[in-house]
Amino acid sequence: MNIAIVRYLIARLMQIEGLLMVVPLVVSFIYGESWQYIFSFLSVLLFLLIVGQIMSWKMPKNRRVTAKEGFVIVSLSWILFSFFGALPFVINGDIPSMIDAFFETSSGFTTTGSSILVDVEALAHSSLFWRSFTHLVGGMGILVFALAILPQLDSQSVNIMKAEVPGPTFGKLVSKLSSTARILYIIYLVMTAIVVILLWMSGMDLFDSFLHAFGVAGTGGFGVKNGSVAPYQNPTAEWIISIGMLLFGVNFNLYYMILIKQVRQVFKSEELRWYLIIVASAVGLICLNLFQSYDSMSTMIRDVFFSVSSIITTSGFSTADFGAWPLFSQSILLLLMFFGACAGSTAGGLKISRVVLYGKIILSELKKVAQPNRIVSVHYDGKALNKNIKHSVANYFVVYIAIFTLLVLLINLDAPDFLSGFSAVTATFNNIGPGLGAVGPTYSFAELSDFSKVLLSFVMLAGRLEIFPMIILFTPRTWRK
Repeated sequence: MNIAIVRYLIARLMQIEGLLMVVPLVVSFIYGESWQYIFSFLSVLLFLLIVGQIMSWKMPKNRRVTAKEGFVIVSLSWILFSFFGALPFVINGDIPSMIDAFFETSSGFTTTGSSILVDVEALAHSSLFWRSFTHLVGGMGILVFALAILPQLDSQSVNIMKAEVPGPTFGKLVSKLSSTARILYIIYLVMTAIVVILLWMSGMDLFDSFLHAFGVAGTGGFGVKNGSVAPYQNPTAEWIISIGMLLFGVNFNLYYMILIKQVRQVFKSEELRWYLIIVASAVGLICLNLFQSYDSMSTMIRDVFFSVSSIITTSGFSTADFGAWPLFSQSILLLLMFFGACAGSTAGGLKISRVVLYGKIILSELKKVAQPNRIVSVHYDGKALNKNIKHSVANYFVVYIAIFTLLVLLINLDAPDFLSGFSAVTATFNNIGPGLGAVGPTYSFAELSDFSKVLLSFVMLAGRLEIFPMIILFTPRTWRK
């Protein structure tokens, strides 16, 4: 383990988080908040900058970053970002409990959207801004952002990108990783700015437009009001957020293909086709199930489309209490929680690419059983899948199911009922936001025990990083010489 490079990069990341806190500090000044709020951000900001400078005063001679260092750097940075990001909430008193603040901030950076807050509107503007700003920072990835502005380790940073970018495979857009990271972030920020402008034009307050756009971009779901998007009673804003969530659930590599005028490659994407088919099918089936429950057809379609977009992209926004919908509709939404959106997007879940691959692998195995001497190859995006990818996809599913089962057992030690416990793990492990039952869209995670909150905080981090970086971090063998 190259401890020196791990220390150096973690220190630089601490400095980056300190600089990011300048934004909510400015918001605090704009809204004339008390010195308690200004001090909460300023004190943590200065601490991160000073300690980060001390720890990174000298660049290590050995800059080698192997896969092991990449996993450790990624998992440690996400934990520390969540911990230090929680401190302003504790210092200013908006979230006095460190455990609650850590849960809320972990949910923000991982773009989960689960919350322990009962009254969101009681928070100060600076706290609300920082809470939603974590979605924007974490959406594309903390390390991707760091690589976009710290290109010194470009030649060795592929293992960092592999550890953080979600999906079964990883590919560069251009030869230099720092350039790839910058391209991704430019697309990401431009799309976010467009959502801000559209929401503002729809009649939403500018401050609220920024915060909702952060949630849409990161597919996070933190709202400004207690009822999420529903209290605005703004159908135009609901359509903007619905479509925005779907667009941010698409692989960002495809947007780059559009920019370089390779539109045909976009239409050839098998994952995109299945993503759109699944969304359309889910909306159609739920609408048929709810047909007699709504007086207005347009309201029903809008609520269903919004809910499906929010769940499959793991966003967490809500306009309707889908916990009160018929069991058939809830079952479809629960299934979408596992699916997630596309690889290379800001969404969580298993990812559509993996789900499609699982289906194809199962079909190929069934064909082999029926005809043992037949050679069956699995094709994806028009190419034959090599054995390494098949094995990695299968291994991920086995680990996913094993850990998910263990987590459900642990959470159900103090969950009010099985549905609440099961959906709490589903919602946090897949970075969804609200679950069902006692953690549904009209409730929060506030009633859970401290043990469950701490566990689910790490569950959100593990889900965002797709399990393996967190496992490697806490494996004793990782730290042996």
